[in-house]
Formats: sequence, C-alpha cells, structure tokens
Amino acid sequence: MQTTEADSKAAPRAAERHGMFEQIMGMFSRADREKLLQERLDKLRHRLPVPLFWLFGKTQTGKTSIIKFLTGADQAEIGKGFQPCTRFSRQYHFPSAEAPLISFLDTRGLDEPSYDPTEDLARFNQEAHVVLVTVKVLDHAQEHILTHLRTVRKAQPSRPVILVLTCLHEAYPQQQHPQPYPFVGDGDPIATEPPLPEDLTRSIAEQRRRFSGLVDKVVLVDLTQPQEGFAEPNYGGAQLREVLLDQLPTALGQTLRTLDVATRELQDLYAQQALPHILGYGLLAATAGAVPVPFVDLVLLSGIQTRMIYHLADLYGQPMTGKRFAEIAASLGLGIMVRQAGRELIKLIPFVGPVVGSVAGGALAGASTFALGKAFCYYYRVVHQGHIPNTADLRKYYKEQLSLAEKAWSQMVVDTATKKEEGA
Repeated sequence: MQTTEADSKAAPRAAERHGMFEQIMGMFSRADREKLLQERLDKLRHRLPVPLFWLFGKTQTGKTSIIKFLTGADQAEIGKGFQPCTRFSRQYHFPSAEAPLISFLDTRGLDEPSYDPTEDLARFNQEAHVVLVTVKVLDHAQEHILTHLRTVRKAQPSRPVILVLTCLHEAYPQQQHPQPYPFVGDGDPIATEPPLPEDLTRSIAEQRRRFSGLVDKVVLVDLTQPQEGFAEPNYGGAQLREVLLDQLPTALGQTLRTLDVATRELQDLYAQQALPHILGYGLLAATAGAVPVPFVDLVLLSGIQTRMIYHLADLYGQPMTGKRFAEIAASLGLGIMVRQAGRELIKLIPFVGPVVGSVAGGALAGASTFALGKAFCYYYRVVHQGHIPNTADLRKYYKEQLSLAEKAWSQMVVDTATKKEEGA
C-alpha cells in the first residue's frame, strides 16, 4: 500500500495531537494534580506574611511557655510539632507546616562549648524577623549567651532583639505576683506596696546592664501553668505581645493580631484546635488570590479549601467522604467561585487591573476560605450534638461569617498592599 504525501503530513500532526492529548489527560490525573498543587503551595508559602521568632536562650528558660502563650497550643502539641532543621536548632510551625500562621526557631545547646551560630545564621539569618532572648531573671551565668548573641546581632543589626526576663516568682517564693504589673518601659520597676524584693530589682538592673547595646527592648514575664497556683498565670504576657506587635512589620503584626482576636472568641475545645488552621489556610488562600495573573489562583484556591476541609474533618474525628463534601460545598461555595472568577477578570484590565484585582481577589479568597472553614466547624458541632445539620441554617451561618470576614480580610489585604507600596 502506497503512502501519499497527505498521509506523510498527517502522521506528524496525529502524533502531535496525541502528545497534546496525553498532556491534557495528565492534567486530570490525580497524582499529577496533587504534584502541581504541592509545587504551587510551596511557592506560596515563601510569600506568606508569617512571622518567624528566633528563641535564643538556655533550656528551661520559658521558651515553650512563650510559644504556648502566643499560640494557645498545649505543650504536648508543641513538643510533637518541633522539627529539627540544623544540628542545634529545631522549628515549630503553628498551627501546621502546610498552612502556618507563626513559626518559632528554638536554638539549643547555647551554653555548650561546641555550639557555633554560623550554621543557624546561614539557614535563618534572612528569615528570622525577631530574636527573643530568654533569660531567667536570677540567672547571671550568661557568658556563652552574650558571646553568641553578639554574633547574631552583628549579622543583622536592624533586626529587633527582645530580652525576655522570665521566672520572676523565683525571687519571691510562695507569694503571688505583685499587682498591678509594676514594670514599665524597658523593664523599669515602679514603686509598689509592699516594695519589690531587693534581689529582684538588683537582678533586673544587672541583666539590663549586661545586655545593653545587644537588645532593643526588655520585657519581664512569668508564664506558668494554672495548677501552679498563681492568680495571673500569664503575668506580663500582654506587655510581651504589645512589644512584639510594635517591633514587627505591619503585615506580620497583623497575622499575630488576627490570631489573638480570634482566639478570644473560641467556644469549645474543637474550635480552639480548628480556628488556627482555618486562619492559616485563609492566609494561604489570600496569598494565592493576590497573584496578579488572571485565573492562576482558581485551581489553587479550590485545592487549598479542599485540604482545609479534610484537615478539619480529621481534627473533629469525622471522616469526610467525597459525596458528603460535594453535598455541603455545593450549598456554600458555588457563588463564591463565580465571584472569584469575576475578580479575576479585573486583572485583565491594563494598568489598574493587576493591582486592584489582586487586592480584591486576595481579600475574597481569604474571606471565603475562612467562612467556609467556620461553616464546616458549625456543621461538625451540630453532628457532635447528635443532630442532622439544617442546610438553610448552615447557609445562613456561612453568609454571616463571610460578611464579617470580607470586611476584616479586605482591610488586612489593603493595609498590607499599602505598606508594600510605601516601602517600594
């Protein structure tokens, strides 16, 4: 059988079409989709406004208590969440490494002769936003800490360094903390009745002198377990949070502030566990929605929200089936995806589009993800109470949460964008 000229030309075109078909089919492969989504999520995480606190101090100086206070996580959860990253340091992402809100770097072995900060600086010098130096107020053996801190400070002089003096109660055993909180400015004691113990005031003055020129702020705290019997287990915690908010850039401080406000509104143990994850995925979605390329974030947004829902299902001990997910999401998410697509079209408008569309898309993506997470928590709470969730009530709750979240996320995204433009 002879091969015509038309046949010879058709063969390469057929092969080309076959190759394109294979590529298109590959896009619908679950494994390929998951790989692509993971790659995009990894890139997004590098753009998240997630503050990284470098905890720099001896063991047993209250570093875990600081993490517990700032995040609300329990000590067991914190212990399991730490992952080694260098020979001397380990990192903890809260609430998870996939969708973090805050990260902590804990450097150990500072008082050992073998410790060398070079490796930690090479890994984290450009990432750490604030260094928290934790020192027991009565511990005056700080030679190694001072030596290594000088190296860290010299590596990036503009990075804030906060001296956190801890374990105040060791200066007044078997007594309650002085009230009201008697330290102002950089740990300056004010007159109290009865007077503060002389050992305490003398130690504070000596620690401030010792670390002078190496730290920007001094805060005194005593963060204890409730069972230890102190009337105020988070003594000085409010001052520490205010100092951190003051020292962090606007966008990073907003993350910490949002977590703090939301934590005050927790209703039950499950909500306490779930809310930080919802905020983390919301932040991830907002970052994806702010990508100034039309329609790039729609696939990412769907993937982020799906992961969040399955993550919440695991937290609540209620395995989420594909059918159940589709049923609930259908009553909540269709309108949002249409609105998100409309925001994507704005990005096509020359000059104005990319900026306005990115801000609007980021706000809507963050708000819709947050509201969706809250709605699923509402759903799980009703199930735990032994009831069948009412679709109308679920939709109403979702709309209420979305309305509240859109206002908050819009302001957060605008503040962040404005700050970036001012610093450009």
